[in-house]
Amino acid sequence: MISIREIAMIAVSLLVACEPARQDEATVPGRWYTQAQVEAGRSLYADNCVVCHGADGSATEDWRTPGADGNYPPPPLNGTAHTWHHSLDQLDNSIGNGGTEFGGVMPGFRALLDQSERQSIIAFIQFLWPDVIYAKWEEINERSD
Repeated sequence: MISIREIAMIAVSLLVACEPARQDEATVPGRWYTQAQVEAGRSLYADNCVVCHGADGSATEDWRTPGADGNYPPPPLNGTAHTWHHSLDQLDNSIGNGGTEFGGVMPGFRALLDQSERQSIIAFIQFLWPDVIYAKWEEINERSD
């Protein structure tokens, strides 16, 4: 007969064995995020953002000109537009709530993406930015804290 203590030890052993392997948690050099966040963000971006912002974050060439409906096309996210002017919290808010509160048409993704997923998307977007743009963003983000 197996004792309760033995059952508990077996249960703990099974839980430990099922725990996913930890990925390297070191941040990408000079950035706030990890490579694991970039890779998760790459996939989430492909599933949720690429249709409007392009696979490489370049969006549309003429993003500064409103369309016939009066709405502006999606801006680039690769560091060539204004995305880097916004703090981490503002970027998270934009993904979560969308752009309609500012007169835009981007839908909010809060019901589809939790904060960790939104942060991973931001990590992927910022991974596309050249170091000089990221450094400028860091100054803005630090001032917003």
